[in-house]
Amino acid sequence: MRQRSFSSMIAFGLVIAAAAALGGEPSALAQTPPATVAGGKTAAHFMLTSPDLDDGGMLHHAQANTRCGGRNISPALEWHNPPDGTQSYVLLMHDPDSPGAEGFWHWIVYDIPGNTTSLPANAGDVHKRLMPEGAVQVRSDFGNEGYGGPCPPAGKPHRYFFRLYAMPVAKLNVPADATATIISSYANATALGKAQLMGVYGH
Repeated sequence: MRQRSFSSMIAFGLVIAAAAALGGEPSALAQTPPATVAGGKTAAHFMLTSPDLDDGGMLHHAQANTRCGGRNISPALEWHNPPDGTQSYVLLMHDPDSPGAEGFWHWIVYDIPGNTTSLPANAGDVHKRLMPEGAVQVRSDFGNEGYGGPCPPAGKPHRYFFRLYAMPVAKLNVPADATATIISSYANATALGKAQLMGVYGH
């Protein structure tokens, strides 16, 4: 377990308290406005794309969870023009259409190094070791570390949001057992900017 200073934990607690005061639910949390630097990059330039997925398009069956007959292969991701001052990234994949107040968390990664600009396909498989050194993948709502592909109930397709947060720190001072909700709240409250890609899947 990574050691953290007492002052760091106090700072983390203040961030989460401030985030909670802004609205409680992760989707309602406000982001810190990016600092504008003359001639520099801000959140408005930040973009997330994928050679495996068009924004608003259908996720491939191979990207679906094995419980739904897929291969659980996370899509390749690429990003461009992060805000100035970015030192690391947080990546979250979330299904807001799943039953429950918080939807369903499919992929949670933090401490992606700031010099990273892409992730290959299947980087979400913790056994493949395709993530850059230092990146931390935590448990999804499936109960496993790494990527958990779509597996919605029969009916209307669900939306799956891939959100990449540009963070002003190299390491997040969060507990080793931090939940997706904590990490999402931290990211929303402190990120310099956010880039988003959405896919749909259903049977």
